[in-house]
Amino acid sequence: MLELEPLCFSSECPSRALFDQIADKWSMMVLVVLDDGPQRFNAIRRRLQGVTQKALTQCLRRMERNGLISREVISLSPVAVQYQITPLGRTLQQPFRALHEWTLEKLPEVDAARQAFDAMNGRPAPHEGASASRSV
Repeated sequence: MLELEPLCFSSECPSRALFDQIADKWSMMVLVVLDDGPQRFNAIRRRLQGVTQKALTQCLRRMERNGLISREVISLSPVAVQYQITPLGRTLQQPFRALHEWTLEKLPEVDAARQAFDAMNGRPAPHEGASASRSV
């Protein structure tokens, strides 16, 4: 079992901020998209249904700042920008793949747990395709 220092749970711990930045859904998905090779902003955006231009821009900037991706300006007319995974970013791919595999494997169990929870708490089942998560 991994032993964590109590400081890791402190709001001032730098590891907490980094974890927040790499574990958000868009960062994980951007790394998967860039696994196919360098991509332009709009190509990334087209692959990530539901991401806004603002959210993707912020995500890419955070990832570049953290050294997970690199940004290259291409001198075309008009000027283009493409992003690619850095060697540091590639080190996240194996853990993310494992998490994705776990998600697919355990989704039926999670769905069953959600349905049981909702039934015990008198909640109607969510519509097909709707998120079963709730705000805390």
